[in-house]
Amino acid sequence: MSETQLIHATLIEYAKKGVLLRGKSNCGKSDLALRLIMNKNARLVADDIVILSNENNQIIGKAPDNLRGLLEVRGIGIVKLPYVEQITINLIVDLVENVSFIERMPKDAQENIFGVEIKKIDLYAKENSAPDKVLLKLDGSIVQEK
Repeated sequence: MSETQLIHATLIEYAKKGVLLRGKSNCGKSDLALRLIMNKNARLVADDIVILSNENNQIIGKAPDNLRGLLEVRGIGIVKLPYVEQITINLIVDLVENVSFIERMPKDAQENIFGVEIKKIDLYAKENSAPDKVLLKLDGSIVQEK
């Protein structure tokens, strides 16, 4: 049996890659997910609670049965959206409360979940460019200076 963990986060799929959005309550996880879904052709996997598991040395995320396809949209309520059952997580995005908390030229970062290293970035969700930054990092086309 594989290890599992429930976390407070939002998970989207873009181009068959999973992006885990984490952060404190009201930091913009669901809003950033909505912008990625509506403007970048991402799809919802899970909102509010994500179930993580290690399957064949890949970290898989999915929604609990009762939350599948549901996204909380502040000012509107809970909306039902098309969703993906589960996805391998390729990027962790930790959302910060203030843009000044983000390094201008950060070093590559990773996080170990169940023994698997996953690339990780910090972002401020309320920037207009936040969805684009997520996809740039997910694509891996960012040049890192040595």
